[in-house]
Amino acid sequence: MTGRFKDKVAIVTGAGCVGPGWGNGRAITVGLVEEGARVLAVDHEPDRLAETLERAGVARSSIVTHVCDVTSSAAVAGMVKACMNQFGRIDVLVNNVGGSAAGGPIELSEEAWDMQIDVNLKSVFLACKHVLPHMIARKSGAIVNIASASGIRWSGSAQVAYAATKAGVIQLSKVVAVQHAPHGIRVNTVVPGQLHTPMVEVRLAKQRTGGDVQALLESRQKRIPLGFMGDGRDTAAAVLFLASDEARFVTGTEIVVDGGMTARCD
Repeated sequence: MTGRFKDKVAIVTGAGCVGPGWGNGRAITVGLVEEGARVLAVDHEPDRLAETLERAGVARSSIVTHVCDVTSSAAVAGMVKACMNQFGRIDVLVNNVGGSAAGGPIELSEEAWDMQIDVNLKSVFLACKHVLPHMIARKSGAIVNIASASGIRWSGSAQVAYAATKAGVIQLSKVVAVQHAPHGIRVNTVVPGQLHTPMVEVRLAKQRTGGDVQALLESRQKRIPLGFMGDGRDTAAAVLFLASDEARFVTGTEIVVDGGMTARCD
């Protein structure tokens, strides 16, 4: 490991995972602490953080877990306060919370639409709202928001709220990046494609193929020019670059991590 986050403090939301394996938040958290960061690992389900700590190995001592509903402004303010009390600073914020709901405008309920807005987009807004003042005070910081290929392309199924909110994350990042560039704060987005994460087995297979995981994996892999699916570690590699000083001249943009899927025109 390079130690490129030595003496840095990060908040990672969605740092747990719905099942065993390399989810995005889990891989990001482990990658940061392996590179020397201290991390406030945040999830709304404390049990999901156990494997994150386990996979961090000896570096788990650099992780402090925190339970938070990131759709609540008061809870997010408490999350930021907890980080400041524990570590005294915030250098990196990774907004990784999100989830999809199937359906277009006819099929999707208004309640599901509202929930998607809150979970996928409002959570990013609230974390930025409460973290930015601390970064402005230090005149430095890096924010990386996790969007989705669904926010830039049709990705195989109708999920209008997910697509709209992930597109919103990309544009929110651009606006915040330009506004706060004079404060030394960089804001970028990672856009994962169809990865093989625990979410596939636990949720997506039930939504798309009636629980047939293998059928879902095969259909997803067919869309990927590289011929294989990445996992949360591929998302984490992009996040760690954007959050690090190696990306000091990179802001207001995206890295697409999809094996070439969105470059195809069919």
